Amino acid sequence: MQNYIRKRAVKVAAHIIQTSDTVRQTAEVFGISKSTVHKDVSERLPKINGQMAEQVKNILEKNKAERHLRGGEATRKKYSQVVELV
Repeated sequence: MQNYIRKRAVKVAAHIIQTSDTVRQTAEVFGISKSTVHKDVSERLPKINGQMAEQVKNILEKNKAERHLRGGEATRKKYSQVVELV
């Protein structure tokens, strides 16, 4: 694994731990794809830092469990704005 990939994986993981951002939010911050973020934290990070990988895994599992709530909230906001315009 190249050094810049190792550094990116650790930076991405540190960001997720610090902010509890989703994979999508993290990808946007770093200007990389969601697939790259996921690969960095699920495949590469455990080889670099197992403890950090476990922390990130727990945060991403929590985000995954809450995603239906986020989607519902986004839909509610979308339609409340439509009603205000009418």
